[in-house]
Amino acid sequence: MDHWNVNLKIGGRVKIGNLDTRDKVMIVAEIGNNHEGSVELGRQLVDKAADAGVDAVKFQTFKTETFVSPGDVDRFNRMKGFELTTENFEELAVRARNNGLLFISTPLDMPSATFLIKIVDALKIASGDNTFYPLIELVSKSDKPIILSTGFSDEDQIKFSASLVNNNRSIKTPHSDLALLHCVSAYPVNPSDANLSAIKTLSDKFPSTVIGYSENTLGNEAAILAVAAGARSIEKHFTIDRNYSEFRDHQLSADPTSMAELVTKIRDTEILLGTGSLDPREIERDTEPPIRRSIAAARNIEAGDTIVYNDIMWIRPGNGFRPGLEHQVLGKTLKNSIQIGELFSNEHFS
Repeated sequence: MDHWNVNLKIGGRVKIGNLDTRDKVMIVAEIGNNHEGSVELGRQLVDKAADAGVDAVKFQTFKTETFVSPGDVDRFNRMKGFELTTENFEELAVRARNNGLLFISTPLDMPSATFLIKIVDALKIASGDNTFYPLIELVSKSDKPIILSTGFSDEDQIKFSASLVNNNRSIKTPHSDLALLHCVSAYPVNPSDANLSAIKTLSDKFPSTVIGYSENTLGNEAAILAVAAGARSIEKHFTIDRNYSEFRDHQLSADPTSMAELVTKIRDTEILLGTGSLDPREIERDTEPPIRRSIAAARNIEAGDTIVYNDIMWIRPGNGFRPGLEHQVLGKTLKNSIQIGELFSNEHFS
């Protein structure tokens, strides 16, 4: 890392288009390469993602020759078959926005990054590339928000990659436009390896940076719990059909029905989480007085008597002298007599 000598400067929130992660959790349908090189399938995936209610779609953009060694024959040939053209991505970006979605993509090589900067709402750095420093520097010099996955990385590596983003921003904003996504880079991730507590750890270590979750478990439970743990961005793999082909990512992805359910559950979770304020809720206003306590007479007491401690008790409802105001009763002389169980009031005293 010594060549890439930077200092950590982290701060702010992430705003992507009209979406502010302080206002709502950003839900991203990670299409990735589930289009398998078919722009028509890509179109369908964008439309289905919009129907499911997500906020954004995300693709992966690459030229195989600058991404995979031709010596890795099987991988090279598979990825070559999954390539989309720049014109395809331009069309999909327009389609996403026409559906009310943000368009995000992960550049997997330098030329693709240069191209994507012109058309995306945000750029994603994959876990496998969070040490690809030339790529991080290149995208950081744009004005695009950056989402950085933290798979394979320890705290020092995360700090270094994050600082590289922030120190190379070409346009300084009141917010950093950087989100860090907790990610365990296995497919699928077993529940015992999900380590959702890392979301809080990241929040503690990077208190001014938006923290999210890149979800690789099966099902929706981990993503929902991640929101409860503080994640403000959720990225979930998305497919048209989990049995579409033998390509592994389909089986690991949410289909349209599952994605719609996830969106509903996340929005419900946001409502349940509330604002975090410790002030009483408005809904409690009418229910509070009947179940609070008031200071009352513990026996029948005649006018002219002086109230001592054994003369009082504390009973419901709470529309008289509340506990803590005993000094307004004790040692005072009754002006009017009071019956056992009657609440003390100012009218009882001269």
